[in-house]
Amino acid sequence: MSKSVGVGIIGCGSVSGQYLKMAANFPILHILACSDIVPEAAQSVAGAFGIPRSCCTAELLADPEIEIVLNLTVPKAHASLALATLDAGKHTYLEKPLGTSRKEGLSIMAKAKEKNLLVGCAPDTFMGSGLQTARKAVDDGLIGRPTAFTAFMMCPGHESWHPNPEFHYQPGGGPLLDMGPYYLTALLNFFGPVKRLTSIASIANTDRTIGSGAKKGRKINVQTPDHVTGCIEFENGAVGTMIQSFATYHGMYGSITLYGTEGALQVPDPNNFTGAVRLRRKEDADWTDLPPVFPHEYGRSVGLADMAGAIRNGGTYRATGDQGLAVLDLMEGFLESSAQGRQFTPTIPYHRPAPMPLNRAFDVLT
Repeated sequence: MSKSVGVGIIGCGSVSGQYLKMAANFPILHILACSDIVPEAAQSVAGAFGIPRSCCTAELLADPEIEIVLNLTVPKAHASLALATLDAGKHTYLEKPLGTSRKEGLSIMAKAKEKNLLVGCAPDTFMGSGLQTARKAVDDGLIGRPTAFTAFMMCPGHESWHPNPEFHYQPGGGPLLDMGPYYLTALLNFFGPVKRLTSIASIANTDRTIGSGAKKGRKINVQTPDHVTGCIEFENGAVGTMIQSFATYHGMYGSITLYGTEGALQVPDPNNFTGAVRLRRKEDADWTDLPPVFPHEYGRSVGLADMAGAIRNGGTYRATGDQGLAVLDLMEGFLESSAQGRQFTPTIPYHRPAPMPLNRAFDVLT
């Protein structure tokens, strides 16, 4: 068994618990410390998950036993903290998105190359049995040649339940940068590189009211598009529509359907690791659930564990910074297409990662 890799966590909000619950299943991950801008939050997480210590960010970055920093801060802090992490000689794995702009993402990847360090980036849901089963169905030709798709995340927004929803409505937020990474990462893993896209984005609801928690009743002035719709053409010829919205009631949420010359495939919510994959070939009277390609249920941290395996043993990993940068390029492209009234051609190359192994469970995945 490979020697474990020391991990420090910066950012102890609600998503940290999801990472830590799953990280416990991977022997290659050894969580050594956590930090947060609110020290009490770090202390609480350390106590709840048996992390040896909570500390300030500077102390965590200086710890020689920590090899990877898991960056779970808010998106506007992703780039500055990633650069500081790389300057400290440590690999970094970021919660999505990689940054709030293409420029930030490029700076992170350039620094990593300069320092000969690795960057990983969420989402890693595409590594779960749901999306891997769907990918294999596409690769095996069960729907024939892919021709079309729809990908919809349509909801009213987060302010009714989120305790701190303001950043979702500021530049660098919105439904596209918040939820778009799940949908775009899934589509890229199904189809490969994008050829071009077009988009129209709007601020549909300019003013919102926080509906719960200590900030209940506080007003939010929306500063970034809360409804984005666009068309994507992939290099493999598939053409379809994606909608990411915080401005719709009773809309389609977590819905991806892939269409081909021989049938259609209903894909699980890309924000989840599992879920039914339903196939209906052109001669079928109804939909059929496909068996999952592997039985183990992953969660947030599988991408981190995969990167840790690459650090320890060499080789490739799947939730890479390069993939995160390609997704960020497309998301900025949606906004640029809308603002400029023209189609967008990707500026960042994309290469599909290898499919997941089917029989290694929580072992090294590379």
